[in-house]
Amino acid sequence: MSELSDSFYKHVAQTSDFPMGLEIDHAEGCHIHTKDGKSYLDLISGIAVSSLGHRHPNVIAAIKKQLDKHLHVMVYGEYIQEPQSRFAQLLTDQLPGSLDRVYFVNSGTEANEGALKLAKKYTGRHKFVAFKNSYHGDTHGSLSVTGRDVYRDPYKPLLPDVHFIDFNDPAGLSMIDEKTAAVIMEPIQGEGGVIPADKEWLKQIRKRCDETGALLIFDEIQTGFFRTGSLFAFQYYDVVPDILSLAKAMGGGMPMGAFVSSSEIFEEFKHNPPLNHVTTFGGHPVSCAAAHANLETLLSDDFSAKAERIEEIARELLKGEGILELRGRGGMLGLQLRDSDLTQKVVEECFKEGIILGWTLHSNSLIRIAPPLIIEPDLLEEALQSIRSAVQKFA
Repeated sequence: MSELSDSFYKHVAQTSDFPMGLEIDHAEGCHIHTKDGKSYLDLISGIAVSSLGHRHPNVIAAIKKQLDKHLHVMVYGEYIQEPQSRFAQLLTDQLPGSLDRVYFVNSGTEANEGALKLAKKYTGRHKFVAFKNSYHGDTHGSLSVTGRDVYRDPYKPLLPDVHFIDFNDPAGLSMIDEKTAAVIMEPIQGEGGVIPADKEWLKQIRKRCDETGALLIFDEIQTGFFRTGSLFAFQYYDVVPDILSLAKAMGGGMPMGAFVSSSEIFEEFKHNPPLNHVTTFGGHPVSCAAAHANLETLLSDDFSAKAERIEEIARELLKGEGILELRGRGGMLGLQLRDSDLTQKVVEECFKEGIILGWTLHSNSLIRIAPPLIIEPDLLEEALQSIRSAVQKFA
């Protein structure tokens, strides 16, 4: 064990007994390089973060430029900072008119925390409707609307009056009523097994929210920024949320999140009392500069087609014994295998071959496939053929 590894295991708080334990030296494009000279293809993009790959030159240039100007200068919302304002405009320019104002935070779970608070403040209600097998983050509010008891139970009591209904099942829509502050959901459940929402069902939810005065929150932390083909998944579904939560790929590798809504709804954060939702580092100028360069780059090329090509190649190659289903859209795919034992063996075999895979929080028999959207087709085909060979070896 190296000195660095020893320090990691002794002093860095662990999240499981079995971390991957790679000693990172540097990362570039689609690959991560370790201190022992090995190279790994990152086929999960740091869990859907590095959509432009690692250290995209446009993002790095924007970071360096901002470093020469200033870092943190004031808590959120007080000073006019160029990277923050310019990115807010670029982002909202891509969105419907009802999503014209953005609140920057540091992470996805903070984005959902803010969205939940904003919904309560605007509606004057406190009931939430969420979905079984959903995942919205690990802070108390986000955990309260995460639909898996194994993660919720150790931290109870959580937020009261949260009700879970089945995903893609119209039978539960009556739970959305005049007492509901908001419905919070992922258009494609990520950690729940990469399960896309049914289009018509999603429109029924939008209609029910309109009828009852409940707000609709879309958690697009994982699905955003062309991960599923469209810039945001709601555009494919043709259903506009009242509040949109973003993070992961947003910052081009820098820590960043946001929740987006209308100017009317955001008025509630300005009074009773003033400053009733604040953040110190949200909208950090370096993160905003990186995010601006990241989005500009994504918009400068046909990343919708790139994501769709990833799915097309995957559906061509990932077939055979042991493979039950390939779910998802674009570059957000879940390979459902026969059982957890096969899944673990395939992931370990691919890791030995220099391919980083993973599974989702709620499923140990589903392999997560979310490569950088810049991946070349030949490299993707080679990696997917390795996955298929590993499945055939152990099936």
